[in-house]
Amino acid sequence: MTEYDIERYLNIRSAHSGSFGPDGETLAFLMDTTGTAQVWTVDGPGEWPVQRTFYEDRVTFVDYAPERDELAFGKDQGGNERAQLFTLDTATGEITNRTQRPGAKHRWGGWDSDGERFAFASNRRDHTVFDIYVQDRDGVGNDAELVYEGDGWLSLAGWSPSDDRLLVLEAHSSFDQDVHVLDLETGEADHVTPHDGRARFSSVEWGPDGESLYTATDRQSDTLQLERLDLQTGEFSVVAAGNEEESASDSPTQSGDGEWNVSGVSIDEDSRRVAYSRNVDGYTDLTVGELVEPGRIDPATEPELPNCVAGGVEWGPDGTQYAVTVTASSENTNVHVADARTGESERWTNAATAGIPRETFIEPQLVHFPTFDDREIPAFFSVPDDVPEGGAPVIVDIHGGPESQRRPSFRAVKQYFLNNGYAVFEPNVRGSSGYGKAYASLDDVRNRMDSVTDLKAGVEWLQDHPDADNERIVAYGGSYGGFMVLSALTEYPELWAAGIDVVGIANFVTFLENTSDWRRSLREAEYGSLDVDREFLQGISPTNNIEQIDSPLFVLHGENDPRVPVSEAEQIVADVREQGVPVRKLIFPDEGHGFSKLENRIEAYSAVVDFLDEHL
Repeated sequence: MTEYDIERYLNIRSAHSGSFGPDGETLAFLMDTTGTAQVWTVDGPGEWPVQRTFYEDRVTFVDYAPERDELAFGKDQGGNERAQLFTLDTATGEITNRTQRPGAKHRWGGWDSDGERFAFASNRRDHTVFDIYVQDRDGVGNDAELVYEGDGWLSLAGWSPSDDRLLVLEAHSSFDQDVHVLDLETGEADHVTPHDGRARFSSVEWGPDGESLYTATDRQSDTLQLERLDLQTGEFSVVAAGNEEESASDSPTQSGDGEWNVSGVSIDEDSRRVAYSRNVDGYTDLTVGELVEPGRIDPATEPELPNCVAGGVEWGPDGTQYAVTVTASSENTNVHVADARTGESERWTNAATAGIPRETFIEPQLVHFPTFDDREIPAFFSVPDDVPEGGAPVIVDIHGGPESQRRPSFRAVKQYFLNNGYAVFEPNVRGSSGYGKAYASLDDVRNRMDSVTDLKAGVEWLQDHPDADNERIVAYGGSYGGFMVLSALTEYPELWAAGIDVVGIANFVTFLENTSDWRRSLREAEYGSLDVDREFLQGISPTNNIEQIDSPLFVLHGENDPRVPVSEAEQIVADVREQGVPVRKLIFPDEGHGFSKLENRIEAYSAVVDFLDEHL
């Protein structure tokens, strides 16, 4: 089999985030052909796309105006996540910065029905909280009207059909949210989701009549289900649960009620068409239908999509078609457009694979391994085509979050590893999302290290697998996954040949003290608070157990990281160096929480490849 170098794989492109123009024939989307995600448009499947923005920094979203050839997009600088909002006239190419507050974050809240106004959330008044603003489409800077002062982490879920109200989402933690209905005339926000304990309210959508909401919630269940909230009575009713008959009994990790998470709800108000998805062991099961009654959806023909991860459904102007982003382990990310009635689907974008044949991309196997308390932990295990006698070296790739989930989506670096003889093991240890809130809470605060013990159990499973070389197993992870790498190396040093920490947490106390003000309370809800849990957090921090590490370590970080400050990388490198253990550091001055620029990704992952070649 032909082997390709890492730079070739990093030139595989992705296209995503489709948004229809008012004619329903033009699709705007983001694609990273130039090295970072930029705005493009295309007039149909197989048509030549047109690039619309030309920045060095990434564009974070794109949204066509409903009645004119104008679109909105967001862009930060150097990965600092302080996105500004822009509009682009597609006829003239003119771009206008509508927010002009580079020190503040701006979170898009959508156009009103005629595109004369837009809404957004921002921390421009106070960096620790988010407020709600409404702005005329031709306004700039301070022309935005502050319509609601917040005291927490707020975002927006859209305008009501009559344009007189906004849906305001308030996040207390990753697994606890609330919904408020903001009356734009009175400025009053009605809290419509009072609850005890933790409950998620995600993918919140207005009902077509404006008198009800639809949301994926676990307020009275372990997994998310689609429910309708009557705004007049305050009563909830279940519209669709997460049952999946063929797969529900196959996963020992799954919620005990035999259901999966419902997510990705999208409603077209005029046509009353609805799309929602189930997360079935990481794969997407997409349902499209019509809301024939307030609590009943008549499903249409199942969409013609591959076995994949799909999301970001955006309806065409008449509701007869929708765009959806599709990715799979063996399919790089592209935007498909599907007929809402027949399910027929066409790929409208053609993100290139850098000349690497798609048939060479390898699909993973879904496996489960036992851990210390008799739970079964799900994981994806991918092996190269030609495994040598004695097994292949294994990269244990640990996701961040921790309330995230490794799903079978396309990842170019993973395919490089597989093409060059590495196996890749991707565990969804306790604390991962996708398997119910009980499973996700198993690593909260004082149970943090149980998830690291799950990693140990995963390596023990690998040691018994004929395709794995148990002398060459590497811990690899980013963000919270970087903490897991460092903890794995300090708690179970005998298991690892090397570790790679990308933008990872080295000390929970210094991380919480130095992370951006707007993130601290959310992270304390997961990890523990500095006031109550400081001693415990110090005790489990890798920097305080550094004497145990004896495996070579590579640490990579972005200098502008607003989430995990670069000081986390600096201190772990200094501490490991004091132990006399081989350690390498690579800091990018123009990146944040991850690496968005192609030239930086090439440098970073080329260095990772060199590190692995040296130590394995």
